[in-house]
Amino acid sequence: MSTAGSALAQHRLVLTNGQVREGEVVGATPGNVQLKIAQGTIGIPTGTVARIEMPVPGAYTKAVAAWEAGDAATALSLIRPMVETFKGLPTDWAQQSAGLLGDIYLAANKETEAATAYGEFLKLYPAAGSMRTDVGLARIAVSKKQFAAARTKLEPVAAKAMEAKAVSKIDGAIYGQVFYLLGQINESEQKYQEALEDYLRAVTIFYYDAAVVKSAKEKADALRVDHPVHVP
Repeated sequence: MSTAGSALAQHRLVLTNGQVREGEVVGATPGNVQLKIAQGTIGIPTGTVARIEMPVPGAYTKAVAAWEAGDAATALSLIRPMVETFKGLPTDWAQQSAGLLGDIYLAANKETEAATAYGEFLKLYPAAGSMRTDVGLARIAVSKKQFAAARTKLEPVAAKAMEAKAVSKIDGAIYGQVFYLLGQINESEQKYQEALEDYLRAVTIFYYDAAVVKSAKEKADALRVDHPVHVP
């Protein structure tokens, strides 16, 4: 799977020892970045890579646009092969792709596939995977109306979010999902004030996932109309 217009010298791997390797990143496995050079394709241990300089693949951009537009089928067709090709690649877009795969499966009511994808995400990106996996499993619990189980997973993440002084785009997107889900849980328990506050946190503070922001805003607007006595 090529990610650049010309074959070689489009991408740079900056290693932890300061060396730079140039070529084309054509894939990854859990432990190696596959770099195509003039002599062939070589594996660079992921642990030795400090930074990867390469364009964000067009397929990723199209997948995110499709997902935000509500076209889960197109998003899945683009994201799934990308996750398979770039397993564990240490870039933001590859990490987001692996996490998004579970979200897309869940939106398609494929809960078994979603749980598997979240588990794979945890293996590929253990530093970020635990939180993303907990949130993903909480989404499955909410879809089954297992609100108590979902709340147990979400509240520690929500507390972490509120204490954070600086938030990356990746973490911010996860936190937005957390408050959107907590809003749904509180709304189901007729805690309308708390629900509105949660939805608005997803809209105004942790606004890094456009699809979540859109849904949270719709929920907040509906609450204001349906329960004007209970919410400001």
